[in-house]
Amino acid sequence: MGLNGTLLAVDAGNSKTDVAVLAADGTVLGAARGGGFQPPLVGVEAAVDALAEIVGRACADAGLPPVFAHVTACLANADLPVEEDGLRAALVARAWSRSVRVHNDTFAILRAGLDEPRGVAVVCGAGINCVGMTPDGRTARFPAIGKISGDWGGGSGMAEEALWFAARAEDGRGEPTELARALPAHFGLKTMYALIEALHLGRIPFERRHELTPVLFRVSAEGDPVALALVHRLAEEVVALSAVALGRLGLLDEEAPVMLGGSVLAARHPQLEARIVELLGVRAPKASIDFVTAPPVLGAGLLALDEVAAVPEAAARLREHYGA
Repeated sequence: MGLNGTLLAVDAGNSKTDVAVLAADGTVLGAARGGGFQPPLVGVEAAVDALAEIVGRACADAGLPPVFAHVTACLANADLPVEEDGLRAALVARAWSRSVRVHNDTFAILRAGLDEPRGVAVVCGAGINCVGMTPDGRTARFPAIGKISGDWGGGSGMAEEALWFAARAEDGRGEPTELARALPAHFGLKTMYALIEALHLGRIPFERRHELTPVLFRVSAEGDPVALALVHRLAEEVVALSAVALGRLGLLDEEAPVMLGGSVLAARHPQLEARIVELLGVRAPKASIDFVTAPPVLGAGLLALDEVAAVPEAAARLREHYGA
C-alpha cells in the first residue's frame, strides 16, 4: 500500500510527459514535466527509464518516496492491448505499486473532459484517434496505428493530402487548387516543384510538414473547393469514429458527450466544426459535442481517483487545481 494512500497519475504523450502525485482527497502533492514517451523509437526500458526520472522529480516535489496505492499511466504508443500489457509489466517492475493501470493517452483527454467516465473522445493532433468509456468499465477503441489500421486524417495526414492535391494541380494531373500556390509560399518558394525538391532533399525538415495543415484550413476558408473537400472528409472521419464508438458502448441512441481534442480540433475551424455538427446530428442525434481544453494529466488523475473509488469531492478538488 502506498504511503498514506497516495496515487500517481501519468500523462505521457509523444512530445511531453506530465506526472502528478495525488492524495486520495484529490490534492496535488507534487508534479513534474518532461519529454515525450516514445517506446517505438528508444525501446520500452529506455522510455520507462526516462519516465522514472520525471516520476522521481514529482516525488521530490511532494517530499515523498515513489511508493503509491495505485498508478494510472496514460501512455502514447499504447495502441494495442498487448502493448498496454507490456508497458504495465515494465511499470510494475519499478515497484511503485502493485496496482497499476495503463491506458492509451487518449483516455486521459477523454476523462479530462467528462464529469463521469461516460462518453467518447476524438483526438486529432498529429494523428487521429478515438476512445470511449462507460462507468462499468467498458471501453471502445481503435488500433490507431495509421493507414494499416484504416486511419485517415490527423494534422500530418492532412498535410500529406494537401501536398498530393497541390502537386497534381501544378503538373496537370489534378484539378486546379490554390493549394498549389499557398503551400510553397508558406516556405518562401514559388512552385510545388521547388517545395517537392526541398522536402525530398531535406532542405525543409520532415517535421515541418505539419505547418501546412493551418494553410490548408486557410485556403479552405477562402473558398477553394479542393481544400474544402479535405476539410469535409476530416469531419466525416471524426463522425464515423464517434458513431462507431458510441454504438459499441450502446450509447448511440442515448444522450452522451462526444469530446473533441487535439490541436486540429481545438483550433475550432468553423467549416470543420459546422460539418461535424451537421453529420453527427444525423448519425447520433442525441450526442452532444464539447471541446477538451483541460490538461490531459487531469484526466489521468481522475482515472486514478476512479480506481480507488474516491469521493466526488476529490474529483472536484483536482479539477479546481487544474482550473477545469
